Amino acid sequence: MSAVAVETGQWLAEFTQQAAVAPWMQALRERAFQRFAELGFPTTHDEEWRFTNVAPIARAHFANAPATAKLTDAPAAAEPGVAEKYLGKLASFGDNAFVALNTAFLGEVAVIQAPHGAMLEKPIRIDYTATDAAHTAPRTLIVVGADAHCTIVESYSGTGRYFTNAVTEIVAGDRAVVDHYKVQREDEAAFHVATMQVQLGRSANFTTHSISLGGALVRNDVNVLLAEGTEATVNGLYIVNGTQHVDNHTSIDHAQPHGTSHELYKGILDGRSSAVFNGRILVRKDAQKTDSKQTNKNLVLSDDAVIDTKPELQILADDVRCTHGATIGQLDAEALFYLQSRGIGKRQARSLLTYAFAQDVIDRIRVADLREQLEKFLFEKFHEHAQ
Repeated sequence: MSAVAVETGQWLAEFTQQAAVAPWMQALRERAFQRFAELGFPTTHDEEWRFTNVAPIARAHFANAPATAKLTDAPAAAEPGVAEKYLGKLASFGDNAFVALNTAFLGEVAVIQAPHGAMLEKPIRIDYTATDAAHTAPRTLIVVGADAHCTIVESYSGTGRYFTNAVTEIVAGDRAVVDHYKVQREDEAAFHVATMQVQLGRSANFTTHSISLGGALVRNDVNVLLAEGTEATVNGLYIVNGTQHVDNHTSIDHAQPHGTSHELYKGILDGRSSAVFNGRILVRKDAQKTDSKQTNKNLVLSDDAVIDTKPELQILADDVRCTHGATIGQLDAEALFYLQSRGIGKRQARSLLTYAFAQDVIDRIRVADLREQLEKFLFEKFHEHAQ
């Protein structure tokens, strides 16, 4: 029996025991599970998964548990039919086994809709919490009308060894402004795989920050499709130690002219941890006057940590301004010496410089209480290492 058949068989019983849903959703579930059965889990022979081995997920058995979102300061209920209109059409499961698996286990969907012209002052918070030995498939759909403004904070946490397989779809209308944050603080024994698919309207402004702090094995896919005059900012921070592994794959698709994108991902690796950054920028043939910049910076604190970084530019237009770059390094020896010459111990000096490296991304967070929480987390984490 093939590995794919074994993997599928392990999930089939959980699939068939799900609670009943609306006929359109059940049909979507069945198509998705069929596709998952055809694909199987990716292996390191697949280019997109070359540095991330998901065999620990494929071999494990998790009991399916409904993903329940705790919503805070969400607007009124979405219009009927919004979920049916978008689910399965943005985040495609045609070539992504994890999106297929998530869609096969569709249940309660967190649907956020900001009406045309709405100015939502308070951040909308979506919190998912997992439990030991469980598989959950959080599905979040965010539909932002033209000229609407909103802030979204997604967070993921839990206790034990479990598998969170999340999909978030965001649709922003013309001239919409969306400020999005994802904070992943899973248990150190947990698995977290997530896809975020973003479709932006003309002259929309979209910002997202991905903060990865927990998990044994983590994969974040962020895919953004820009329209004419769209501005997108895609930032991330990942901090790993021990034997943690985090893989960030981003794709920014400039489909139309006059688009602007800025991308900054920073990583801190210690112990025997490993990380991947694969950032792809596509400028299509008609996307003239595109302005795009991508940067990946990594701070490696131990001899045993490993980072694989691969910035990619695919430019099919001729009137563009695009740059990309990646750096991998250790703490600045001169800065360490300067701090020590001022009476600061070596461990504390290393802690201060590491904190400052991460602070660059945290300072860009515009939600005050979230920024303060993360600053506290970083301070305590690096202060502890300085003792």
